[in-house]
Amino acid sequence: MDIKTIGVIGAGQMGSGIAHVFALAGYDILLHDVNEGAIGKAIENIEGNLGRQLKKGKISEDEKTAALARIKPAAKLDQLSGCDIVIEAATENSELKKAIFRELSEILNPDAIIATNTSSISITALAAVTDRPDRFIGLHFMNPVPVMKLVEVIRGIATSQQTFDVAKMLVDKLGKTMAVSEDFPAFIVNRILMPMINEAIYTLYEGVGTVEAIDTGMKLGANHPMGPLQLADFIGLDTCLSIMQVLYDGLADSKYRPCPLLVKYVEAGWLGKKSGRGFYDYKGEVPVPTR
Repeated sequence: MDIKTIGVIGAGQMGSGIAHVFALAGYDILLHDVNEGAIGKAIENIEGNLGRQLKKGKISEDEKTAALARIKPAAKLDQLSGCDIVIEAATENSELKKAIFRELSEILNPDAIIATNTSSISITALAAVTDRPDRFIGLHFMNPVPVMKLVEVIRGIATSQQTFDVAKMLVDKLGKTMAVSEDFPAFIVNRILMPMINEAIYTLYEGVGTVEAIDTGMKLGANHPMGPLQLADFIGLDTCLSIMQVLYDGLADSKYRPCPLLVKYVEAGWLGKKSGRGFYDYKGEVPVPTR
């Protein structure tokens, strides 16, 4: 397939990052979100991130200008009808994603590919609600997308070889590395990462250590660039909880039971950096542990 135009659904941190890297790689982008204001904000953020890359000498002024010119807002979903591939990066909610894919199936060209950036949900189950399970694939980008080099590629049971080959070509064009995962709950990275974060939260919950002690221990004792509780805040505690629930429900193993403290924080709306408070309080210049 000759891919020229890519639709991105979801103008949050992941969607804007995906739009950023594909625009920089020369693709025309249509960025959609149910909140029209979020699209404009995302394009502003992309411009700022491109500016940082320019200052670091990673891209030229011409590359920045050309990339921004390739990103167009799409307030309505049917504006994506002519896209060669659409990548969904909406909230990590199975029913929401399925609703999007049902609607997409009705408007897209028959040959167009649908991809999802889900970090945990079954590709096969999502593909089943579309009219093209053979042209459906998981493309799980890591956050932040412009910085992280890995893309997990996940085939559903019906995904065709041609669709997989297109996905591989796109990852190569971005200069990123592909890790192929089987379609099991949370795939590879989050299957390993999220239980570690959940265990760190249990360690806090049981009073083994404070937020600062746990994060310092893992940074200096295990050489992690970021402590697990700080990382959880960065990812979003609602996303962490959602992935742990997918693991717990999908694998029926008690070791994946979400920590009650994680559940409590999400119930309180303490979702991490994006809400201003999680395991750290982000209201001041320096994050302050909340426990």
